[in-house]
Amino acid sequence: MTAAPTPPALTSSQPFRAVWAMMVGFFLIIVDSTVVAVANPIIKEDFAASYEAVIWATSAYLLMFAALLLVGGRLGDRFGPKNVYLIGLALFTAASLWCGMSESIGMLIGGRVAQGIGAALLTPQTLSVVTRTFPTERRGIAMSIWGATAAIGMFVGPLAGGLLVDGLGWRWIFLFNVPIGVLGFILARRLVPALPGRRQRFDVLGVLLSGAGICLIVFGLQEGRNHSWALDIWVCLIGGLVLLAVFVIWQSVQPHEPLVPLKLFRHRDFGLANVGIALTSFAVVAFVVPLMFYLQEVRVLSATHAALVTVPMAVSTGLLAPVAGRLVDRVHPRVIVGPGFAAMAVALVWLALEMAPATPVWRLMLPLTVIGAAGAFTWEPLAAIASRTLPTDLAGAGSAVFNTLRQVGAVLSSAGIAALMTALLQRRPDDAAELVSDSLQGPFADAMAQSVLLPAAAAGLGALAALFFVGNPHPSATVKHQPKSKAGTAI
Repeated sequence: MTAAPTPPALTSSQPFRAVWAMMVGFFLIIVDSTVVAVANPIIKEDFAASYEAVIWATSAYLLMFAALLLVGGRLGDRFGPKNVYLIGLALFTAASLWCGMSESIGMLIGGRVAQGIGAALLTPQTLSVVTRTFPTERRGIAMSIWGATAAIGMFVGPLAGGLLVDGLGWRWIFLFNVPIGVLGFILARRLVPALPGRRQRFDVLGVLLSGAGICLIVFGLQEGRNHSWALDIWVCLIGGLVLLAVFVIWQSVQPHEPLVPLKLFRHRDFGLANVGIALTSFAVVAFVVPLMFYLQEVRVLSATHAALVTVPMAVSTGLLAPVAGRLVDRVHPRVIVGPGFAAMAVALVWLALEMAPATPVWRLMLPLTVIGAAGAFTWEPLAAIASRTLPTDLAGAGSAVFNTLRQVGAVLSSAGIAALMTALLQRRPDDAAELVSDSLQGPFADAMAQSVLLPAAAAGLGALAALFFVGNPHPSATVKHQPKSKAGTAI
C-alpha cells in the first residue's frame, strides 16, 4: 500500500484545535483508570463478588491498555493516527455501553477488556499528532495541554465516579462515557488532520512477547494470594519476566522496525522520565483503591461524600499544572520533579497515618491536597522532559514507549495493591469478610492504611530517580543558546 499524500500545511490555530479535539477521548480513557475505584464497594455488593474479582474490573482495563499500547502506536504509524484514533474511540465508547449494561462481574470485566483495547489504540495517536503537527518551538504548549489532561483526569476520576454512583447508580460511570465519546468522535473527525501513514513491517513476535510477559506478571501478582502463592503462580511470574527479557533481546537484534528502538534509552533523561511516569502512575492508581474502601466501609460515607474528600486533590492539580508547565522549560528537571516526588511520598505516608476510624475527614483532605500538588509537578513535567529529549525521527516511538510505561505502572499498581490488600485483610476473621462491623473497623482501617505505604514507597523511588536527570536540551536544537520564546524554550 502506498503512503497517502502529504496533507496541506496547517494554519497556526489548526494544530491546537486538533489537540483539544483529541483531548476529549484522551480525558475519558484517563478518567476510566481511577473512576471505578469509588464504585468498587457497591459493585462488590451488587454482584456478590470478592475483593479480588472487583479489583479485576480495574486491572483488566489497565492490563489491556498497557499490553497493546505499543501495537496501537505502530498501527497509527501504518494507517495514519486519525484513523486509528477514531477506531479506538469508537471501540472504547461501545465498550462503555457494554460495561454499563453488564449483568455479572464477569461480563463487566469483559467490557473493561474491550475498553482497554480501545484506549490502547487511541492514546498513542494523541502524542503522535502533537509531534507531527507542531514545530519544536511550539510543541511545549501542546505537551502542557496533554500532561495537564492526564494529571487532572487521574484525580477527577474518583470525584466523577462518586457523583455518578450516588446520583444515578454505578452503571452511569460507564454510560456517561457514551455521549461524550460520540461528541469526541465527531470533533476528531472534523478537526484532526488526516496525516498519512507509511509502509512498515509489523513486529508480530515483539507484540506477542511483550503482551504475554506483562499479562503473566500481572496475573501472578493479583492472583498469587488467592492461590496461596502456589507453584503455578511463581511459574507465571518468572515466565513473564523471562518473556520480557527475551523481548528486550529481540528488540536489540530485530532487523527491521522494532516496537521499542533501544537507542531511545541512550538519552538518559528520556529513560528517567519513563521510570518517573511509571512510578507516578503506580502511586496514584494504587492509593485510591484502599482509600475508597476505607472511606466507604470504615467511615460509612456515601460514594459522593467519599469522592468529595478528593476534591482538594483535583483542584490543587488543576491550579498548579500551568505553573509546572511554565517552569519545566526554564529550570533543571530535578528541581521540579524531585520535590514533586518527595512531596507525594511524604503526603502518602501522612495519609496512611491519618486513616484511623475516628480521624476527622478534614484532616484527610490535607495530605490529599499535597498529593494533588505533587501530581502537577510530576505528570506534566515528565511528559515534556521525555518529548524534548528525543530527536524528531524517534519522537513517535518515544511517545508510544512513554505511554506504555505509564500504563505498565498503573496495571502493576492495581495488581500489587490487590495482592497487598488481600494479604492484610486475611488478618480479619473469616466471618467478617463481607461486612466491616464496629469491632472490626480498627483492623480494617489499619489494613487499608498499611496498603497506602506501597504507593508511598514508589513515590520515594521516583524522588531518588529524579536526582540523576541531566537536563540536556532537545538534540535537534540548532542553536545551543537559543533564546526563549513566549511559549518557552524549544523542545
